[in-house]
Amino acid sequence: MQKRTIKKVAVLGSGVMGSRIALHFAGIGLPVLLLDILHKDSSEIKERNAIVNEALQTAVKSNPSPVYHKRFITNIQTGNFTDNMKDISDADWIIEVVVEKLNIKQQIFEQVEKYRKPSSIVSSNTSGIPIQLMAEGRSDDFKNYFCGTHFFNPPRYLRLLEIIPTTYTNRDVVDFLLHYGDVFLGKTTVLCKDTPAFIANRIGVFSIMNILHAQKKLRLSVDELDTLTGTVIGRPKSATFRTADVVGLDTLVKVANGIHANCPNDEAKALFEIPGWMNEMIAKNMLGDKTAGGFYKKVKQPDGSKQILVLDLDSMEYRLSAKPKFSSLENTKNIDDLGLRLKTLSESKDTAGDFYRIFHYGLFSYISHRIPEISDDIYQIDEALKAGFGWEIGAFESWDALGVSNTVKEMKDAGYSVAHWIDEMLNNGHHSFYKLAEGKRLYYNVISKGYKHLHDNDAFLVMKNFINQTVWKNNLCRAYHLGEDVLGLEWYTKMGNIGSEVLEAIQHSISLAESDYKGLVISNNGPNFSAGGNIAMMFMLSLEQEFDELDMSIRVFQQSIMRIRYSSIPVVIAPSGLALGGGCEILLHADKVIAAPETYTGLVEGGIGLIPAGGGTKEFILRAFDETHVGEPEYLTLQQRFLHIATAKVSTSAHEAYDLGILRKGQDEICYNSERRIARAKQTVIDLFDKGYVMPLQRKDIKVPGRNALGTLYSGINGMRSGNYISDHDVLIAKKLAMVMCGGDLSEYATVSEQYLLDLEREAFLSLCSERKTLERIQYMLKSGKPFRN
Repeated sequence: MQKRTIKKVAVLGSGVMGSRIALHFAGIGLPVLLLDILHKDSSEIKERNAIVNEALQTAVKSNPSPVYHKRFITNIQTGNFTDNMKDISDADWIIEVVVEKLNIKQQIFEQVEKYRKPSSIVSSNTSGIPIQLMAEGRSDDFKNYFCGTHFFNPPRYLRLLEIIPTTYTNRDVVDFLLHYGDVFLGKTTVLCKDTPAFIANRIGVFSIMNILHAQKKLRLSVDELDTLTGTVIGRPKSATFRTADVVGLDTLVKVANGIHANCPNDEAKALFEIPGWMNEMIAKNMLGDKTAGGFYKKVKQPDGSKQILVLDLDSMEYRLSAKPKFSSLENTKNIDDLGLRLKTLSESKDTAGDFYRIFHYGLFSYISHRIPEISDDIYQIDEALKAGFGWEIGAFESWDALGVSNTVKEMKDAGYSVAHWIDEMLNNGHHSFYKLAEGKRLYYNVISKGYKHLHDNDAFLVMKNFINQTVWKNNLCRAYHLGEDVLGLEWYTKMGNIGSEVLEAIQHSISLAESDYKGLVISNNGPNFSAGGNIAMMFMLSLEQEFDELDMSIRVFQQSIMRIRYSSIPVVIAPSGLALGGGCEILLHADKVIAAPETYTGLVEGGIGLIPAGGGTKEFILRAFDETHVGEPEYLTLQQRFLHIATAKVSTSAHEAYDLGILRKGQDEICYNSERRIARAKQTVIDLFDKGYVMPLQRKDIKVPGRNALGTLYSGINGMRSGNYISDHDVLIAKKLAMVMCGGDLSEYATVSEQYLLDLEREAFLSLCSERKTLERIQYMLKSGKPFRN
């Protein structure tokens, strides 16, 4: 097998997808050449590249950001096809992302053929044109290194990358792209066959069309269907029709029409026929967000507020959006286990239950018939839907949750067919598509008619898969033996919030690890690591003036966090999603952090009128002292860290967390594929232990400036108040924070301990809890779910 590395990428086409694909590659540190057509009637180089430069700037300014950090933008060099196609000669991977017209793509590939180096990978980001057709007429070397690489938009956030080889593509190239996309680009890479719409769009669009036909049968409204097909069944919040508005109704119709036209043997072909009312929407240019109106429409009111209207599919007129109620949804809202909730909803006897049966029976029938047409393996379909459409649970996984044997019988009774291999599987005594064995997940393989391990199980650890290796648990947390003498801890509170049971679990897991294991990994496989401490409990204690109890709670929190830093075994944290407040303080005290790129972290307590008191303020002071270098402006590092806390600054990626001083350069790492975090964290624990891990000593050498810096910080705070940028209450919070960060009201520099600073931050925190304005901010956040803004 040829050793291959990617040192440079060329992206041909700078539209919405091309520019964002270029930014994603730039975001992992690669130099990228981004080309587009020559700007007409131009002579200056800047003018000749006007089209590509404007497209790139539009992408850079989009929100959310398509790149992990703005510094990576400079990795992109722009040019045009006329002047710069020759510059692809040193590119290792050339990606075509031009308009979806075969003849134009073929013209581009003809130029690529002239300049590419032998054995360089060439791929197309097409979402629908057969890959085989694009390869025809090219040289053997081109064909051998050519395939489809279908990214989903936006590439930074949607993790799916479909790899579609032709009959000519070298298997080594396919294997390389599957691996590279996974490890370096952080993608869920899925091997697809060269069939219309590949995997995700084929099944995803079928699911939408299936819902539309269920609507006709059950006479459900747009807002009713979105209520039934959103987060309650593990789909994105945008559900069905809001998603269609975001994507664009014309795009949805184009894909559906393409499948209808190009899949003559599809048994569900009729479902891809566009309903009359949808054709009417297309004719009236009601395409969704791009035309300011689709299934939903925002209308500005006389008072300046916006009102959301929803389309009535009978009258084709807009009306006020309602909040539909279904008894089955009310009865299952407290069922946290998604599989159990799906099963319960599908067994319900109300209209919602009727919908879920139609929806699931149609989906299950369809996916059974797509094996082996679009993929040989069931897990490829599930992975594609989860990574490309944001499904929390895959289609075959959903079937497992409802019970395969019983559901097949019910489907047949209702007139739905299943593929022959389903009956064969059940007849052979296999009654689920997936199963667990010793913490590893297996899937049913249609070809071998037995179970196989899912890809590289050792690299993709899922905490809950080790439930049979549970070492200790309480109501909200579990500690698992992850193998190789490494303990893993996860908690499953709402948003990962940290309360007394989580603190108990941290302390107990560390004690267990010190006794019997090499070390501890703290992580989870949920969307968020932790949004912080138990604010509701703290609010009640403050409101009832139970300050002794509140003081004890903070002490326990501090002790638990310090236990992470000061134990005889290595503790490695692997966060993803939100790691705010107390969650951030956990990261700050880890021996090492293995972060997903989409880690959003910061000390946000200032947003509710408090300061960090779980060791966060202390740790920022300690790090400011360690980072201050001779010749730097006095207190500069301390001031910067003060501002990060005072403004409740949150990183928008793990890369930005380095800028905030939360992640440590040269020590903490980013794992681009978030699903590999836990395995890498486990290996890090083993490596640290094997190198002879020694518990660090608590610091007693921290130099604090006292009044030497306090006056400078106070002056800045007063200036912000004079300019009306902050309120009187903000001044109080900021001055309390400044006092702690300077080490107290000391007349000169002093050397203090970590415990001294912990006591200071706790005292400041308690004093702010007694402030009426602070309680009002906390109450506002608890009611609205949003931080207070002046």
